Amino acid sequence: MAAVVWITFASLAAAHEVFPTIGDMEVVDGRLTFSLEGNFESIVAGIDLEGLQDTETAPGADRYDVLRAMEPAAFAGAVRAFWPTMTDTMAVLVDGAPAALTLDDIIVPEVGNIDLVRQSTLMFSAALPEDAQSMQIDWPAEFGVLVLRQMGVEEGWDGYLTGGLSEEVDLNVGAQMTALQAFARFIPVGVEHIVPLGLDHILFVLGLFFLSTRVRPLVWQVTAFTAAHTVTLALATLGYVNIPEDNMWIVEAIIAASIVYIAVENIFTDGLNPWRPAIIFGFGLLHGLGFASVLGAYGLPDGAVLPALLGFNIGVELGQLLCIAVAFVIVVAALRLTQSGGTSRRYGLMYIGVAVILLPLLLVPISALGVRAVEAYVPLVFMAAALAGLSAACCVVGGKDSYRAVVAMPASVSIALIGAYWVVERVFL
Repeated sequence: MAAVVWITFASLAAAHEVFPTIGDMEVVDGRLTFSLEGNFESIVAGIDLEGLQDTETAPGADRYDVLRAMEPAAFAGAVRAFWPTMTDTMAVLVDGAPAALTLDDIIVPEVGNIDLVRQSTLMFSAALPEDAQSMQIDWPAEFGVLVLRQMGVEEGWDGYLTGGLSEEVDLNVGAQMTALQAFARFIPVGVEHIVPLGLDHILFVLGLFFLSTRVRPLVWQVTAFTAAHTVTLALATLGYVNIPEDNMWIVEAIIAASIVYIAVENIFTDGLNPWRPAIIFGFGLLHGLGFASVLGAYGLPDGAVLPALLGFNIGVELGQLLCIAVAFVIVVAALRLTQSGGTSRRYGLMYIGVAVILLPLLLVPISALGVRAVEAYVPLVFMAAALAGLSAACCVVGGKDSYRAVVAMPASVSIALIGAYWVVERVFL
């Protein structure tokens, strides 16, 4: 099981995460101007970014790799050549009528580490009639998420577009996202970053769970982790802590190392050591920096930074609690049997049925949702099936120590192997 888990997650670790395109919109000298910063190699390559997490396995990935290795002038030329195709699928409406879009400039950074996403800046504009009142943008879903902010007006509009026609935006007044709207909008962003996108954070939280499923030690650990990543997430988001993008690999490598540490400690101890919450707090500070890098990529509404930050953090917590709840539901019956010293073939067969029949059946509707859904959710289904299989063995073996020996230990070994690979991958590969 450990070998299969290792291979499965190792193949996912090389994925290139997809971030939103961040843009500003402003009326300047009678023209409606747009400045969008994003990964335009994926768009020029024709990769469908809707719901995509891994550009490596998408159709057009080879073309994407060629584009991001291009020198700035060459890639700028490729964008200009692609512009007519882009405007065929993207539209800006002024007072309900399509406006002619002009490509003003494309700024491309120098080629650096081609394993990192290159963020270029695309600038285009449209002429405005003298009495123009409103605009809408029709953003294709295949271009991924667009976070667009209206500049130059009081309480400018903030848009989070996943595809389709935006609401009407008043060009003279704006319509800034309210605190409540920002709070509600960023909760699902936080949940999504854990389930299904945050495999490393999921494994860390499960590592906390496997030390002991009793409430008190689990609460101490989760509280320390939550408090820590809340602190650094807030400090980084508000600009008090800044990790350059080129150095984020260090943070990601230490996050992977934290997974290894938690899993290895689970193997060599069967209770909560006095220093473990303090160590978890330290690791939580680093996980918070990881969360902040994602939140920063999504952009925060200028007038509602704190509500958006709070919503994202609550979403992260909901995602973590969901992972713990699923793990608890799967092992609770086996744990109760273990504590009573009994065994049950009936429970064992039930868990085997869940592991090899019920959970694999979930792959049918998941596969119908497309490749991106498979990439996101299959690892989670596999983890649940593996845990159910271990719980089946726990039911059959029984005995006071069967949960630790049959469930917690193998799971921790698997988590340690995955984390160790990620450390190597993030440092050397």
